[in-house]
Amino acid sequence: MKEKKEPNPMQQLATELFSKVKNTSQAKEMLQELYKYGIEAVLKAELDEHLDQEKQDESEVNFRNGKSKKTVKSSVGDLALNIPRDRNSTFSPMFVPKHSRMIDNVEDVVIGLYARGMNTRDIEDQIREIYQIEISETTVSNITSRVLEYMKQWQNRPLEKVYFSLWMDAISIKVKDNGKVLNKSIYLVIGLNAEGRKEVLGMWINQTESASFWMSVLTDLKARGVEDILIASTDNLKGFTEAIRATFPATDTQLCVVHQVRNSIRYVVWTDKKAFVTDLKAVYNAPNLAAAEEAFATFKEIWNKKYPHAILSWERNWGELTTFFKYPLEIRKMIYTTNTIESLNSTIRKYTRSKTVFPDDNAACKAVYLAINIIERKWTHQIRNWGLIFNQFLITFEDRCKI
Repeated sequence: MKEKKEPNPMQQLATELFSKVKNTSQAKEMLQELYKYGIEAVLKAELDEHLDQEKQDESEVNFRNGKSKKTVKSSVGDLALNIPRDRNSTFSPMFVPKHSRMIDNVEDVVIGLYARGMNTRDIEDQIREIYQIEISETTVSNITSRVLEYMKQWQNRPLEKVYFSLWMDAISIKVKDNGKVLNKSIYLVIGLNAEGRKEVLGMWINQTESASFWMSVLTDLKARGVEDILIASTDNLKGFTEAIRATFPATDTQLCVVHQVRNSIRYVVWTDKKAFVTDLKAVYNAPNLAAAEEAFATFKEIWNKKYPHAILSWERNWGELTTFFKYPLEIRKMIYTTNTIESLNSTIRKYTRSKTVFPDDNAACKAVYLAINIIERKWTHQIRNWGLIFNQFLITFEDRCKI
């Protein structure tokens, strides 16, 4: 004989409360009332705990001091709440924060939709459709503007003392400035920390990408606690290597080989490109530096007369293009190209492409910051083969990894 199940108290309560409900409108009203009383009960408990804590910590006794009315928006509609107060005005409720007019993480929903490229009008429509909540474009704008404070805190947060690898690049965006639409650069830096995880260290906006501004970026990293960078991977912007050496003299710099190949084939007619690239692969895919030098000598012999400017570019940057040959294969694969940060840039563009022109610098930075937040949530694991790579770094750089 089966054991008789005890009735579920919540089911019994729901049956009793909703027994006289005739339609969805009445059900919604009932839910709103229940939600309202539930929230007010939580607020009362919060104040009780606050007053008990003050009795322990303060000589002056605090008391209840009536209630104030406040209307907030929620997933079940507008709620007219009675917020309890204390005499000393030291009570700051967590469940319904001061100055907040929304609960149920609707603010998070607004920010999430904005981060994915929706404009304020679309967000207003989406919230109305999903939550049956009326929210104005101005409210949406005010909510997303709070992101600037979070962004400021993130941008100024302390950093690790040592980063094993750094990838640096900039993306171009269109921003209105004094009535004109300008192309501006947002500088981005990804660091690989001692736990084998990537993190975006910051973002900076400037009129153009330049080596001198990159120096100010590196100086900012140093001011926030970075003492050493083992390897930095960058594109071949003129003066980039000098900017790194001026700020972090011990850092090894690796110019992106992929960028260099792209720049080289600009000089090559399309009928020669396939053969040119094939011969070039023998250079950067060589097993070691000596073999790379030999392959480059052969490459130069074949192509120098026809494309001297392409050859000259490799010769001028040879030292920084071949830094990766100093390291084991696993580290080489990680640093010989800036694909790590280019992947970040590509995803940021996906989230911001609906905003063809930003109204100002703050709007541009806000959108990029929110996109970075979404992207970093997926960076939960260490990079592949981190145990092996970590030991390779320890052996190669010895005491510099232990700062």
